[in-house]
Amino acid sequence: MEDLLIGEILKPQGIKGELKVKPFTDTPFDIKKFGAVYIDGAAYKILSFRENAGVAYLGLRGVPDRNAAELLRGKKLYGKREDAPDLEEGRYYIVDIIGLACETEEGEHLGTVTDVSLLSSDVYTIEKEGKKVLFPAVKGVVKKVDLTAKKLIVDKAVFDEIAVY
Repeated sequence: MEDLLIGEILKPQGIKGELKVKPFTDTPFDIKKFGAVYIDGAAYKILSFRENAGVAYLGLRGVPDRNAAELLRGKKLYGKREDAPDLEEGRYYIVDIIGLACETEEGEHLGTVTDVSLLSSDVYTIEKEGKKVLFPAVKGVVKKVDLTAKKLIVDKAVFDEIAVY
């Protein structure tokens, strides 16, 4: 059972233990579909959920008030893979992208994906021989994601134009 990183607790919301959560899912509503979340390995059943402006607000069993919620500030939320919603074709969970070998279509090894930052478009960080390169995963740069072969194939010409060394 693999855990998926699905969000980060930003702060308590109100006095009843509600948490303001930055989702790392396609939509905040995807968090609700997990039914339970895991924080530092402990399971918390989702009792209430609402969404506003791309942020999720969760009420969790075991977090009865603002003081308990404050202790969770900055913590990461995880969900079990078997509880995860199905993804559309061409969509992947971040945990599946991290660790992939990044290569050109010609087979040139550019590095290994070490991080994915969620901005207006995902920004991948690859590392090779201690050097980091960042590039946005925009249309045209990523040609193929092969989870079986553990490879991320990119268009070399587009990659060279947009990569930040």
